[in-house]
Amino acid sequence: MTATTDHVSSEFLSVLATGDCAGTAEALNAGCQCVSLDRPALLDALARDPRDGALQAMLAESRPHLFAESMAFVSARHVKAMTGVVAAIERVVAMPAWQETVLNWAPESARRPAIATGVFLGYDFHLGVDGPRLIEINTNAGGGLLNAILGRAQRACCPEVEEVMEALPGAAEDLEARFVAMFLSEWQAERGDAPLRAIAIVDEAPQGQYLLPEFLLFQRLFERHGIAAWICDPTELVHSDAGLSLHGQPVDLVYNRLTDFSFDASASAALRSAWLAGSAVITPHPRAHALYADKRNLVLLSDPAALRGLGVDEATLATVTEGVPRTEAVCRERADDFWARRRSLFFKPASGFGSRGAYRGDKLTKRVFEEILAGDYIAQALVPPSERRLEVEGAPVDLKMDLRNYVYRGEVQLVTARLYRGQTTNFRTPGGGFAPVLAVPDALGEVERSRLHALIHKVSGGG
Repeated sequence: MTATTDHVSSEFLSVLATGDCAGTAEALNAGCQCVSLDRPALLDALARDPRDGALQAMLAESRPHLFAESMAFVSARHVKAMTGVVAAIERVVAMPAWQETVLNWAPESARRPAIATGVFLGYDFHLGVDGPRLIEINTNAGGGLLNAILGRAQRACCPEVEEVMEALPGAAEDLEARFVAMFLSEWQAERGDAPLRAIAIVDEAPQGQYLLPEFLLFQRLFERHGIAAWICDPTELVHSDAGLSLHGQPVDLVYNRLTDFSFDASASAALRSAWLAGSAVITPHPRAHALYADKRNLVLLSDPAALRGLGVDEATLATVTEGVPRTEAVCRERADDFWARRRSLFFKPASGFGSRGAYRGDKLTKRVFEEILAGDYIAQALVPPSERRLEVEGAPVDLKMDLRNYVYRGEVQLVTARLYRGQTTNFRTPGGGFAPVLAVPDALGEVERSRLHALIHKVSGGG
């Protein structure tokens, strides 16, 4: 895109030139419709192994909407605000009073202590009118490695974006190396200096999972670092006095991608036995899910009185309750109240994951509402997602956008966006999918602002 194409408006450039952080990001999301994904560079980033031809074909043929064609823009202060909410929640979760409270309603398997904390916590946010609001926390958040590779395949799509990119600090350190270090940290926390020899990447029927490409990429990443790695269904694992094994091969560590968070399903019997016996390091594990991702925890996090009762300090409390929308446990006794307020609420199963069983209140029928009352649901104050306008098949389309922070031991490793249409996040939307996030600086320097004013003058007909 150039400053003279129809993709750029003078209004867009005017907002950009003010140096206002939030306004700049909003203007870029609405006005920059260029393709920033360099597909050949993406293929090059994937082509590290003789087996990668099949992986490339899989992405192109059966998962065409896994990666968005363009990046998403978020103000630096909103990125900072999300980091602050993450840090505040981490402080709360570390408190013995919090752990005692949430483990009271957790399944038995979650009560086993663990030193490993769990890889790839996903803190998911919507950008509300007053800033980012936490929608949920996930303990097996997918997409981290896919997004690390995606980030390497981006180019500045137009002079306006290039101005912003040039104002940013230098490139981040290699995410893949950090991810490997994270798994090693989990292993060393439980096993000290013992060598990590073999990892099993476990999910139900993995060959049919939409994120199978990421499993393959992790397998190859581990292998490049001298660690044997296999992808398997939990029923393929065997636990015995000798430990956890897969087809006779010992398994040291399990990268757990299951949505059976407490290992209660019969298919997870070997994992449950190994977890309770401590004979394999499993990450993430049932305890991590209970401490972070059980959606009933959001009720506590959005309740100032409850947090004060746990001994949370006022500064932390203020950050958490500002960042977490009010969340309530749904009960039949308050059915009339919830129905009357349904248009301002989003209903989710307390033990659910992804978008399964989740409903916007304004879309509810009486029949579905009755199912919600009969189930174990929470109701969260509705925070509509922000939008990213892109050109799809020759026409502008407004896609919804949510933001995922990948977190390990309180550190935000990566922030990415998911672009979609419909009620909930998906990877079926033309033009949508994972998108890299470009944090727009709080203020542009005088040189950048001068260049932008020149661009505005050019677009407005000044020559």
